[in-house]
Amino acid sequence: MGQKTLRKANRKIVTIKITCKFNLLNVSLIQIEGRLSIYYGGFSLFYLIIFVLSKLFIKEVFRIARPYKATKSEKDGYRNHFYVTKYKKNFPLVLLESGINPIAEVKINGINRKPAILIRSSPHKIGSEQTPWQDIFDVDNGHIRYYGDNKTPGRDPGEARGNRILLEAFDTYNNPDKRYLSIPLIFYKSVTRNNSVKGYLEFNGYGIIKGVDLITQYDRKLDRTFSNYAFNFHVFSLSADNEEFNWQWINDRRNKKLNLEDTLKNAPIAWKEWINKGNKVLEKSRRRVSKLLTVSKTEQMPEKNSIEEKILFQIYKFYQLKKSRFEGLANAVVAKIFNEDIGKYVEGWITPATSDGGADFYGRLDLGLGFGKTKIIVLGQAKCENPNFPTGGNHVARTVARLRRGWIGVYVTTSFFSEAVQREIIEDEYPLMLINGKKLSETVIKMVNTQGYKDIKHLLNDIDDRYEQLIQIRRAEELLIE
Repeated sequence: MGQKTLRKANRKIVTIKITCKFNLLNVSLIQIEGRLSIYYGGFSLFYLIIFVLSKLFIKEVFRIARPYKATKSEKDGYRNHFYVTKYKKNFPLVLLESGINPIAEVKINGINRKPAILIRSSPHKIGSEQTPWQDIFDVDNGHIRYYGDNKTPGRDPGEARGNRILLEAFDTYNNPDKRYLSIPLIFYKSVTRNNSVKGYLEFNGYGIIKGVDLITQYDRKLDRTFSNYAFNFHVFSLSADNEEFNWQWINDRRNKKLNLEDTLKNAPIAWKEWINKGNKVLEKSRRRVSKLLTVSKTEQMPEKNSIEEKILFQIYKFYQLKKSRFEGLANAVVAKIFNEDIGKYVEGWITPATSDGGADFYGRLDLGLGFGKTKIIVLGQAKCENPNFPTGGNHVARTVARLRRGWIGVYVTTSFFSEAVQREIIEDEYPLMLINGKKLSETVIKMVNTQGYKDIKHLLNDIDDRYEQLIQIRRAEELLIE
């Protein structure tokens, strides 16, 4: 702990306590010290504290614990979300009890204004009866795909409370005449800390709804399908705001004395630009994070005690005594990823285990349409390995050696890739796609949720039952003429 004592004009001693347990402490401490000198120039101490403590940082984890109180700035080593987001004494706290949480409206000059809608995703509930879907958080690329709150077969999904709230907000985002009324969405994701999946939320930025899809989902409990909405969120950049989100903006939006124009004073710069110029600046305002080309083990493996980790080890145990049959699952996972994210994927076949020569399965990727369509052969390698140890570099080298001009390779493992292996692939510019344990488990969960399987066991058994049917001895080039 550290303390700094200030002497106000009336000689009263005031002490600010700075805890060393806050995330991003170094940044916060510099800001506090920098504004202390400004304080002596006449700024109030109250403003100083509020100005600093109301800042949120993307990927910062907050504590939310019962009893819900905003009296303490931190709890269990994490900043108290109620404290950071508190408005005024005796005003309701900002709650995240459900997936879609609007802050109470305020009425100004006959216009109702929602200060914000807080979006919460709970990855630990993926595939459960409460959450039979999987939200996709790709915040560093400015995108979130979030599934609405309808779970009832036979009901109009627009009647679900959360869906209704988001659809109403969506109407303002895409209507130039209503854009000034737009409601900011604030994104959070539940994370595991201190061996607990409850009470810890990771801040994931803010944004709007860019698109809405009407989809069909499956209810395991009732063994029926139901309609729902999937929302595509646009995550705004905070780079012009020094990667800080100022919660004072949301509090300003709760203030009945401030009109909409006045509330923009503390709004992020990207938001103000979008309000003024509209959707033509959306791509420019999207959050993008430049990263090192190599990825650490931690980033390649599921979070400890998460449902993704349980699924990964379940996959590993299922194939542990029949590792060659993992090729069937790898083939299906590649098809799912390519069809969703890249282009049309045509499944080919699995090679016999005794004569694969570095190729476990073949497929074809189709890019474009009609006369301009291009067909690319995909060579796949699958390795069911202990998730705690990196995949062997020699296996990667064998896969690369089999690639021919115009082909691409895909390497699927239940493990992860060492930095040395990644660097070799990058430096030698190999056309090889790497699918690690984390991506594997996430994709398998998505397959269970979207393809009507009751659980992971049913999916694995179904794929394994079809394994022999997929084995063929053929030339890869045959895929180009089919």
